[in-house]
Amino acid sequence: MHRFYLREGTLYCEEQDLFELAAQYGTPLYVYSASTIRDNFRRLEAAFSPLNHLICYAVKANSNLSLLHSLAKLGSGFDIVSGGELYRVLQAGGQADRCVFAGVGKTRQEIQYAIEQGVYCFNVECEGELETINEIAGTLGKKAPIAIRINPDVDARTHRYISTGKTHNKFGIGLDRAGEIYSYAARLPNLQIRGIQTHIGSQVLSIQPFLEAIQKLLPFVKQLKEDSSIEFFSVGGGVGIVYAEALESGSPEWWQKTHPTPITFEEYAAELLPLLAPLGLKILFEPGRSIIGNAGVLITQVVQIKKNPAKRFVIVDSGMNDLIRPALYEAFHQVVPLKPTPPHPGDLADLVGPVCESGDFFLQDAKLPDLKPGDYLALMSAGAYGFVMSSHYNSRPLAAEVLVDGSRSFLIRERESWKDLIRAESALLAQFQ
Repeated sequence: MHRFYLREGTLYCEEQDLFELAAQYGTPLYVYSASTIRDNFRRLEAAFSPLNHLICYAVKANSNLSLLHSLAKLGSGFDIVSGGELYRVLQAGGQADRCVFAGVGKTRQEIQYAIEQGVYCFNVECEGELETINEIAGTLGKKAPIAIRINPDVDARTHRYISTGKTHNKFGIGLDRAGEIYSYAARLPNLQIRGIQTHIGSQVLSIQPFLEAIQKLLPFVKQLKEDSSIEFFSVGGGVGIVYAEALESGSPEWWQKTHPTPITFEEYAAELLPLLAPLGLKILFEPGRSIIGNAGVLITQVVQIKKNPAKRFVIVDSGMNDLIRPALYEAFHQVVPLKPTPPHPGDLADLVGPVCESGDFFLQDAKLPDLKPGDYLALMSAGAYGFVMSSHYNSRPLAAEVLVDGSRSFLIRERESWKDLIRAESALLAQFQ
């Protein structure tokens, strides 16, 4: 579900012509739909309304302050994985006591900051982390709230780089050791056992892995409730999205057959509610991609068309430094021209960027239209793990970001300049003259 669509061949975000936005703000340009974000969040809230629950948006998916502020106004909590993400949430108007702090490598500085700010809970990954949190909380004269992340050894059937629920992944503690670790946590004087957490991975397109993980954990969760009076069970996030959708109204039958629909929030809730409701616990959800992924696009402009005897290359001004997912995960993003473009009569082509790496591509051997320098394209469903994973590689400034709400657009991050690239550096040039 999103608010990007074609109107007489022109791509729109809500009531904004994306061609006009590209001309106004330049490219590369990330554009987000405020209505899509609100719709996704409210649908998930409504689906689990029978439960006492808290949605903790996964900040790592997209951490722009304006987007975090919009979610905070909707009542969202936040799933954070660094002290910097907690700082961002607080600057955006979020509350620390609605934040869960995850991640395998929390530093002492981050732990102390989170305790001082009153974070709702630490999702703990190992015994050593329990000891560190206990020590720091003791020096502050406080009790730190903790949950232990349990790895249920479930195959999420997703890309191996974003699978987190198997025993060979770096995340969590095995279910076979969960009782032992919770008993140890209970003996540490400066910890408060608040809950239990799991997360099997990202971009999961089937309900079965979620059901398998929860069913494996339920007996232990029930026992833990009796033994430790826990408040919550966090089932993590991971609901996937489809990266190719029909943008015209009324998807044709062939499209439905070749592009299966993802799990809807309503289907997700229908399967999970019977398992979770009898627990009588607060249930936490930690969605990221399913809230923001299809709410954003990356707009890029064609720079050159290059042909050789083997292939046609469409070279654009966005690169892997702007959107690394295709290079990192072999991820697919649907590519849509902003204006009507005739089909190309010839061979398949690669859509590539300007970065000096052979891995700098968005599509390979694809049916790209008859594009010309100056044409604009949108890489769809780029709202999650797009801008947040961008870099300055090849000394390329970071892209601008725009939020669309109905007929209005707002610049929520200025485009960087070349001066911005070196602003934080100390040049010792005078010593070499």
